[in-house]
Amino acid sequence: MKKHSLINKKWEKKYVCTIKKNYGDRRNAEKVVEQFSKPGIIEQQEGFVDIKIMVKKQRDGKEKSLSFTWESEEHWKRWKKSDAHIAARREKRNHPKPEYMLNVEVGMYEVKAVKERNVKQAE
Repeated sequence: MKKHSLINKKWEKKYVCTIKKNYGDRRNAEKVVEQFSKPGIIEQQEGFVDIKIMVKKQRDGKEKSLSFTWESEEHWKRWKKSDAHIAARREKRNHPKPEYMLNVEVGMYEVKAVKERNVKQAE
């Protein structure tokens, strides 16, 4: 039996870091959307693919997910060890976590399969 691959070559070996943040109210959560929507140093890093900023569809809109995609785990590790990333983390260490930030979860994922729209089959 032939094995079918669901991974498009452009997604092969991609590495994703997902951060979920839960906030006390919608106004404070919107600050994160604004912060990560602005241009930053991460976009200049070798191996960086994209950031997806997602808002959980609920009335209060207080949960946000940030998904960072990298060409590989090695690219992500280089970013974590870069002078730019370390300097940004040091600067934040001097400030207490905002009271309205209730919970933060970080997950690391390797992309194993991506199923994309097949135009020929859809017609």
